[in-house]
Amino acid sequence: MVSRNRIVAAPIGNIFEEKALGGAGIVICGHTVVEPGRSSFAGPDEPSVFHKYSVEEAQSRIRRCRQSGARASLELFHAGQYARVKDFAVGPVAFQRDDGTEVRALDAAGMENIADLFAAAAADAKDLGFDMVFLHFGHGWLPAQFLSPLFNKRTDEFGGGIENRARFPLRILEKVRRAVGPRYPVDMRVSAVEWVPGSIAFEDTLEFVKKAQKYIDTVQVSAGLDIDHEGNVHMVTTNFKERMVNREYAKIIRQNVSIPVSVVGAVLNPAGAEEIIESGDADLVAFGRSFIADPDWPNKAKDGLEEDITPCIRCMQCYHISTNRRNVGCSVNPRFTNEFVKKYPGRSEKEKFVIVVGGGPAGLMTAITARQRGHRVTLFEKNAFPGGALHYVAMEHYKEDIRSYLEYLLAKVRASGAEIRLSTEATPELVRKLEPDSLFVAIGTRPIEPAIPGIHLPHVVDFYQAIQHGESLGQKIAIIGGGTIGAEIALELAELRGKEVSLVEMTGEIAAQGNMLYRIALRQKMDAAPNLIRLLHTRCVEITPDTVLLENDKKETRHIPVDSVVIAAGVIARSGEAESFYGITPDTFSIGDCNRPAKIMEAVFDGYTIASRL
Repeated sequence: MVSRNRIVAAPIGNIFEEKALGGAGIVICGHTVVEPGRSSFAGPDEPSVFHKYSVEEAQSRIRRCRQSGARASLELFHAGQYARVKDFAVGPVAFQRDDGTEVRALDAAGMENIADLFAAAAADAKDLGFDMVFLHFGHGWLPAQFLSPLFNKRTDEFGGGIENRARFPLRILEKVRRAVGPRYPVDMRVSAVEWVPGSIAFEDTLEFVKKAQKYIDTVQVSAGLDIDHEGNVHMVTTNFKERMVNREYAKIIRQNVSIPVSVVGAVLNPAGAEEIIESGDADLVAFGRSFIADPDWPNKAKDGLEEDITPCIRCMQCYHISTNRRNVGCSVNPRFTNEFVKKYPGRSEKEKFVIVVGGGPAGLMTAITARQRGHRVTLFEKNAFPGGALHYVAMEHYKEDIRSYLEYLLAKVRASGAEIRLSTEATPELVRKLEPDSLFVAIGTRPIEPAIPGIHLPHVVDFYQAIQHGESLGQKIAIIGGGTIGAEIALELAELRGKEVSLVEMTGEIAAQGNMLYRIALRQKMDAAPNLIRLLHTRCVEITPDTVLLENDKKETRHIPVDSVVIAAGVIARSGEAESFYGITPDTFSIGDCNRPAKIMEAVFDGYTIASRL
């Protein structure tokens, strides 16, 4: 099989068509369970895609994938002990799950049956017309449960050393190969490491892949666990992990096998992908969230339009586990999970004069989109720089991805031809004189200044000043407010600047505004910083020249010595100021977090969707 390029679109749910249209050479068109009723993570009633009443949709997947010349692959999946079932699940060992479900240990006959089911699914995929299959042997699903000592506590011939733990997974591969013949491509994903104590060592993963290579044609190197949240943040990485996180593992595996190797995990731009290929560390590169942020990533890279690729910021909003399914979306791609949103806004029949007040992400996206519609746009920004809060956030150490996104927005707005007036505070009077047809108010938020005695002492700064001038802060620092902003400032000051930091938070949770997996990743980093103290259920009642007076929820007080104090008590929407702009033109919209404090996702959604309909 020949792929048009070395780009693999990794499976994320069953959303794949735009990634195929976007130019990926191999597209994994969702998944199928191999044992209906016993292997689904979604629910006990999920059918195989080859079921009588599902197979037409499976055939449609192939056609939707191939319409741009991509090769169609299908993931074969078994959740094992984590399956959602009506009676019992199966796994390496017997136990009762926290939800009360019984897990039964597979015996030899049960393993043979499941291996036969994998083989049958692979044969069905070949027969239906899929170009290849993708066996999910990573992230803590059934084959990985046998491979990893974290799950596999057996004492028979299927437990113990890697030789025994690999028996069942290798049996699956053997039967799959026999079912599809020698000329049909079989891909397999593994977790190089699982990032949880007691889990599989990389040396064992390498040994397994070396044994598996005679049955498969390529292997995809990932890491982490899906269901275990402590390992999940190393599978779908946050901004606290470096980019291209699995490259070294892929490199070592490639040096030890004779089949092509692909790598997945935080490969965010074409330069990084080319570097991996050119260095020989991998033969193919797989992309997950990068193609959520921009499904056209491959075509843009091919056409030399790298600066036009919308960068992923690894915010985790696209991952349903992170958000408990309550706010799933993409911060930088308003269309993800919102297919009703126009992909290309198109030209308006009538040119309008559009004024945008505020140059944060909402305002910038509005200006970019309105210009794409053919409107004349003037954007006012009171600061000497555009970007709003992103300008400051991008300065933080762990915000490399935000820096990339801000650079992307600024390049797009400059190229759009919108008029940008910096160091100009737009007032209702000024805007009224200009007589716009449409007005977007995107003036954002302002820091909350709590009523704490001593807050105006010279050694007290707000979080913007702390981000800009962290080097000027003293050795002992108290940060008042443990939201996402205060928490990341605290981590950077403690971990990278060696400061002694006390993070003071009134509630019982650090970074409560962040999604779950972000908070886990943040906590893991904080746990490794011994000079960072987290004081929960605690508030600051007074600031003196050399101490802060703290009180916990038991009304116990204490002084801690400080050289500097950072106020990070949150932000408040500038809603009253935004409302003052109403009445100038009927086409007036207040967008972003001048309505209420919001995420980048809401700001970008507002700016893109409303402006695309002008």
